[in-house]
Amino acid sequence: MSGRKTAVNWIVGGLARGRLDFGLGLVLAVICPVATGLLGLQAGSLETSAPSGANPLPGLRKLFDTPLRDPSICRGPDGTWYLTGTVQPFWAYNQGIQLWKSPDLTNWTALGFVWKYGTSAWHKPYLEAKKPLWAPEIHFLKGTFWLTYSLPGWDGTAKTSGCGLLKSTSGRAEGPYEDVQPGERLGDEIDASLFEDDDGTVYFLWHSGKIARMKPDLSGLAEPYRWLKTTVPDPNPRHHSRLCAGIFGRDSFDHVGFEGMFIFKAHGRYHLAGAEEFEGRYSCLIATATNLFGPYGPRYEALPHAGHNMFFRDGSGRWWSTFFGSDGRAPWRERPGVFPIEFDAEGRIRPAQP
Repeated sequence: MSGRKTAVNWIVGGLARGRLDFGLGLVLAVICPVATGLLGLQAGSLETSAPSGANPLPGLRKLFDTPLRDPSICRGPDGTWYLTGTVQPFWAYNQGIQLWKSPDLTNWTALGFVWKYGTSAWHKPYLEAKKPLWAPEIHFLKGTFWLTYSLPGWDGTAKTSGCGLLKSTSGRAEGPYEDVQPGERLGDEIDASLFEDDDGTVYFLWHSGKIARMKPDLSGLAEPYRWLKTTVPDPNPRHHSRLCAGIFGRDSFDHVGFEGMFIFKAHGRYHLAGAEEFEGRYSCLIATATNLFGPYGPRYEALPHAGHNMFFRDGSGRWWSTFFGSDGRAPWRERPGVFPIEFDAEGRIRPAQP
């Protein structure tokens, strides 16, 4: 799950997960990249809060006040917005995936659980160990809704973590949903996401840069995964989570983030985002490329305190990012929000300036 704790520790694969400041995978929070509209979302229309001092994320708006991590938002074909994310208890058995809907990204209605894990064969040891479900994402692709989901290691190690994909059999966001690969995990870690390229090809993404093309009907992976990395290592220890050495190796510094992977395309370039603990902030770092599989240039801290986020465009074409807050200096903690972003003269992403 994007955003691990730094105050409450536990072990995954022999690695201490930080506090409620940062999390393991591509959890993400993800907003459907085909989303348009953002109806009714105007500056100042939603609750904004921040600690004393300058706001590092101008225009940040809270969507509602329910505890939630790794928020993911998608716009359906009828214009309705749907939101999901990691629900409480974040670090213990939380049953499955809940959903909210809104006509305007301001007024939200809770739909409750739309799916509870445990029915697929590979879930059994996780259910027996009472593990939580992390970082679900909702997407509308190929005429129906899809939910990615992640389960942390049932034996307390990262080696048994996994992620999967659900398909709505009704075409409705409320489901019912079926697991596209019930016999075994689809990915071998957490923080799963989806990316659809310009030619309609869909890719399954997870963790810190793993990606694989899916079959045309999204029933499984069509190829072994590749691991996307930067071409310019960043060896500064203050730019890495303490988990990085265990995940990538002590002298490996070519990853974009240690979890929360997300990809979107804008202005002819692929933007690979990942969550990282950067100078004490749980932030969104980004590297870019002109080809999906790279090479990706140097990573940079694009959005402070906004790790495990995703990007989407509103009806006017303006770009936005999701947010939930997972470090002690974030504007708030563990509540879903959004804020506008912009591209600078060099094509780098940053919070939109007033």
